[in-house]
Amino acid sequence: MLVDDLGDVNITNDGATILKQLDVTHPAAKVLVELSNLQDQEVGDGTTSVVLIAAELLRQANQLIKDGVHPTSVISGFNLAKKISCEYIKKNMVHDVSKLDADTVLNVARTTISSKIIGHDGDHFAHMAVNSVKAVEQVSALGKKKYPISQVNILKAHGKSAKESELVDGFALNCTRASQQMPSGIKNAKIALLDIDLRKTRLAMGVQVVVNDPSKLEAIRERENEITRDRIQLLINAGANVVLTTKGIDDAALKQFVESKMIAVRRCKKSDLQSIATATGGKLVGSLADESDEESFDPSWLGEADEVSETRVGYGDLIYIKGTKSRRAQSIILRGANDYMLDEVDRSLHDAMCAVKRCLESNKVSPGGGACEAALNLYLEDYARTLDSKDQLAVLAFSEALLTIPKNLAINAAFDAIELIAQLRAAHALPNKEGQFYGLDLEKGEVRDNLKAGVLEPAMSKIKSLRFATEAAITILRIDDSINMAKQDDPKGMASDHY
Repeated sequence: MLVDDLGDVNITNDGATILKQLDVTHPAAKVLVELSNLQDQEVGDGTTSVVLIAAELLRQANQLIKDGVHPTSVISGFNLAKKISCEYIKKNMVHDVSKLDADTVLNVARTTISSKIIGHDGDHFAHMAVNSVKAVEQVSALGKKKYPISQVNILKAHGKSAKESELVDGFALNCTRASQQMPSGIKNAKIALLDIDLRKTRLAMGVQVVVNDPSKLEAIRERENEITRDRIQLLINAGANVVLTTKGIDDAALKQFVESKMIAVRRCKKSDLQSIATATGGKLVGSLADESDEESFDPSWLGEADEVSETRVGYGDLIYIKGTKSRRAQSIILRGANDYMLDEVDRSLHDAMCAVKRCLESNKVSPGGGACEAALNLYLEDYARTLDSKDQLAVLAFSEALLTIPKNLAINAAFDAIELIAQLRAAHALPNKEGQFYGLDLEKGEVRDNLKAGVLEPAMSKIKSLRFATEAAITILRIDDSINMAKQDDPKGMASDHY
């Protein structure tokens, strides 16, 4: 539970979120905070692991330096171990998704969610993460598949339990109709997306109207109303039956929309309208002015959808845009008892979606539950013995540091870490690589083949976390001295003596 100086509370299990919220002043610690943020941006999952590995590497390096090994030797040994580790993972611990069964991607999502607050409903949220990410698939001109998870819109609604969160095929907008007299649903929607004010037109700042004839005053006022009316008429003539705008709509304009049996929604988020424009094939219009100094609205700017409707969810209403023409849009409506729960479910689901995205884009997975780290630990120990320089000590320290992951997994699951790690190392030492994919089973407190058990992670997550953690540790190890630039205070009264 994180409580800031304003009293705002955050309850989270996400490493990057915790470190982001902490007011870290130590310069070396700031490197680790940035490290977890980088892992969050690049992979989306493994933010705690990467900091644990980096911290353990620093602890091991500190011990070596105390024993008289020069930091340069430690750094070169760590760099060598990182290179060998990444090559070993790519060669021995990575599997193509296509060669494993159809549940592979689902298992990747389950593994990510298992350590989160929604772990007990892991199956439900894993399906949700996989289905939503697969639905927004895009194929580039070169045939490469991309999964922009920003296309999945996540909304939060109080009430019900987390398990009653649902995936909606379409875009959900956290707004309501501008008037209750408008229809609650429209089929074959033609959507106008505006970044324009539909209120009574007021002249811009600095523009003045000088009136010589007082009888014309009323005509000027009427013209101000007519400008907005004409703009709405342009939308109606273009065939629009749904209007979404980021600005306001006043009562006079609402009357026109109600009479035309249209749905109008005001004060939408601009980012939401940009997503809707992409999904429906429409265009977000910032001005109706055309080349001939007139105002016009081209029908090709309208987005298309099978249905736009307002639906009650929890204590509020949402606008659903279903059957978008250009590209599939997905929305997830999260339910929960309070804001803290909803925020944490959002973060957990985002991590799972990132893991699924990386898995689908790279088509590579590796076994989790400490399997990669245990395999690397034994491999690096054997490799270190072939070295005839001081690098040997650093490579051994690197291999020892990797065991921090299975060690912490065992401790968090309330099992004896020393015994489990001994069993894990014994399994990996079996002849003919029989126990190569063995990791921890944290339900029963034993070791098992995690590749068969479906405890999987994107291979990219493993490789990047090793690289990032090593680079962060090396950055700190390179530092000889920390020089604090103290701000020089003015002597009292000096400022007031000089004019």
